[in-house]
Amino acid sequence: MASIRRRGTVIAAAAVALLAAACSSGAQPGAAPPSSASSTSSDSTALSAPSGSGSGSTYTIGVLTDLTGLAATNNHTFPIGVAAGVGVAATEGYKFRYVVADTATSPSQALSAAQKLVEQDHVFAVLTLSSLTFAAAPYLTSHGIPVIGAAQDSTEWTTSRNMFSVFGTEDFTRVYSVLGDIYKQLGGTNLASLGYSISPSSADAAKGAAVSAHLAGLEVGYLNASFPFGGTNVGPAALAIKASGADSLNASIETSTEFALIRALRQEGVQLKVALVATGYGGDLVTGGPDGQSVAQGLYFPIAWEPTEMHTAATERLVNAITKYAKSNIAPGYGQYLGYLSVDALVQGLELAGPHPTQASLINALLSIRNYTGAGLFGSHSVGFAMDQRGQVSGADNCEWVVRYSGTSFHLLPGMEPICGQTVPGLTINSPTS
Repeated sequence: MASIRRRGTVIAAAAVALLAAACSSGAQPGAAPPSSASSTSSDSTALSAPSGSGSGSTYTIGVLTDLTGLAATNNHTFPIGVAAGVGVAATEGYKFRYVVADTATSPSQALSAAQKLVEQDHVFAVLTLSSLTFAAAPYLTSHGIPVIGAAQDSTEWTTSRNMFSVFGTEDFTRVYSVLGDIYKQLGGTNLASLGYSISPSSADAAKGAAVSAHLAGLEVGYLNASFPFGGTNVGPAALAIKASGADSLNASIETSTEFALIRALRQEGVQLKVALVATGYGGDLVTGGPDGQSVAQGLYFPIAWEPTEMHTAATERLVNAITKYAKSNIAPGYGQYLGYLSVDALVQGLELAGPHPTQASLINALLSIRNYTGAGLFGSHSVGFAMDQRGQVSGADNCEWVVRYSGTSFHLLPGMEPICGQTVPGLTINSPTS
């Protein structure tokens, strides 16, 4: 699914430099993690395991995520979704104990946290939602650890046979028609697109949106794929967007930056027809600041799964699981969805891995899945985990559900439940937009 929400998720500032510093200071795969590597644990309660579901075994799983630091804005709720998924899994006969490890939005800390999960907590698998997964990926791959989560950080998900993205794995450099179709259908004529320089996924998402909009017939008046990570000094960008005459906005950035930009544009008198923002859906709205509800008025939010406003059987199960098992009243947003789906995918893998699963058999079982439906949250669509003949994971579904925030709630848009497009053949994010 070519979601600008996913594609805009960011890598922490100075990530490469920090990772290099960590390696030069002696942090090597297999080394004991420093004492600062923090984690918490939780035990699930479960019904008796039926035949073929692991013979009643309790699996210890690691949860690697950005609980603190710049990337925590939309990732810190991941453990809530995991707790919900673990509760559902227990009713299906699968018992999990999970240990939560914080990357602190630091590559060196991400590696140390992963080392602790493997060497001290002896986890069977790792579930991850982190902008720093790339820093721990070589270590986890070398140790044969199954990794399930979100391909939001870098390219390791495409080629690592032990890593499985629950919303599919896409090529960030390709162009997807769905974004341009959304802008055109909503009446946009001139696009401004913004992304972070330090994050390949965010920068590429900003460029990809521009090319997609151009193909749909929109003018691209402003493209900035080099905005400072997490920055809120948006005044110059707001003035440039105003001067460009843009009436549409693509924000492949964190909620704090995108909401600051919306505020600045409104102060400059810019009335956008279509503001399509990558983050902020559901409970994530509060990360936009105390006036998040006010700023969000009229904004459009594309998401990669059925929104809870659809009240389908799948969304009702998600909401009920978060309330019952995670004891949370936070409306499902990015982190909760992905935590819940990561556990669901793990269970599907275990179902196929035989009566006595090993890490290797779980990896092979997950590689055989070609039609993962996201616990029903993808509607009639599905994604696959199988690798092609080149040793790469195939692309993801090219569909988006779109909601609009007004009053005090999100509202479904007719015709976008979901709206689907295609990968544009022969074009990349560097294709001209004029």
